Amino acid sequence: MTVWNIHLLNARNALTLLLPQIRATAREAVARVSQHADLPRFDLVVKAQPGGGIPDWGVGGYAPAPGLIEVTLNPDRFDAALLLRTLVHEMHHLIRWDGPGYGRSLGEALVSEGLAGHFVLQVLGGKPDPWDAVTPAAGVARQAMNEWARLNHDHARWFLGKGDLRKWTGYGLGHRLIAEHLAQAQGDDAVTLSTTRADAFRPAMRRLVGTDGQSPEDEIAEDEMAGQDAKTGEKAGDGAATSASALGDTDAPAADTAPTETPSDSGGEDRPAQDDAPVPAGRPAPDDDDPKASADNKKG
Repeated sequence: MTVWNIHLLNARNALTLLLPQIRATAREAVARVSQHADLPRFDLVVKAQPGGGIPDWGVGGYAPAPGLIEVTLNPDRFDAALLLRTLVHEMHHLIRWDGPGYGRSLGEALVSEGLAGHFVLQVLGGKPDPWDAVTPAAGVARQAMNEWARLNHDHARWFLGKGDLRKWTGYGLGHRLIAEHLAQAQGDDAVTLSTTRADAFRPAMRRLVGTDGQSPEDEIAEDEMAGQDAKTGEKAGDGAATSASALGDTDAPAADTAPTETPSDSGGEDRPAQDDAPVPAGRPAPDDDDPKASADNKKG
């Protein structure tokens, strides 16, 4: 059984009326997820924020580091079902953190978010969450393929709608990326793929490029051109895709977190507030407009 602790930041009693529901929902999330996967040890921190969370949801989740989930609730819009979906999403991030990590490149972020969205459907069923249901604009898959290995990608542009891309584009594209991979990988699911490195999903992205009006053969040719240019010292032409080898080993190391005890509720309302955990390199800090920032605080 998984060892986990809940820390309820409630010095000013903003969560007092919700404490029984929060604890019950957290226990349900652990129980439901444990039917599908082994959860690592973790701490769950819950705080209240008027108007916080994703608009229309009143809850946002974030998994900024191994073994940690942070949830922000709007007490006036509390919905246990939406908290449950948020926790299940973040729990997949926990599992992945103890494998290759969330990741620093655009490709890694797309895979991590896509897998977490599919995990929610695997555990709870229903329709994709609003961010996962976003349809990327034409040409976006091609852009993502070209920026796949980029470590300094604009996360706010891809996932938060801060720029020229539709809001939550990264979530919607990641969800479709995993769906495309699963269509060609019989027997796999969000659990069996939870520790698979992002480069294994590049062929699925190439197929998405093909269905987006772009030829995957062109992408392959550009990869080959980039490889030839690297050997000859010539500069690659404009629009050449970034080679997968550019990724390097940037993921968080695996940790040994196999649970050995039964779940425990530490009763967090009596605990002093803890300092925020540092955000790992390459992972953007929470943002009020992120369904993940506010949802991660979307989710995270």
